[in-house]
Amino acid sequence: MTVIIILIIFSILVAGGFLVAFFWAVRSGQYDDTYSPSVRMLFDDKKSESEKNHKKD
Repeated sequence: MTVIIILIIFSILVAGGFLVAFFWAVRSGQYDDTYSPSVRMLFDDKKSESEKNHKKD
C-alpha cells in the first residue's frame, strides 16, 4: 500500500514539473510563430463565391 502512495506522490511531482516547464516555455516565447506570417503572402488565396459573383455583376 505504501508503494501506491509513493507512486502517486511521484507522479504528481512529475506532472507538476511538466506543468512548470510548459508555463516557462510559453512565457519565454517558445510557441511564438515568427515564420508563418512572413510566408503567408506567398500562398495563393482562393477567391470566395461572393467575390466571383460580385465581379460578374
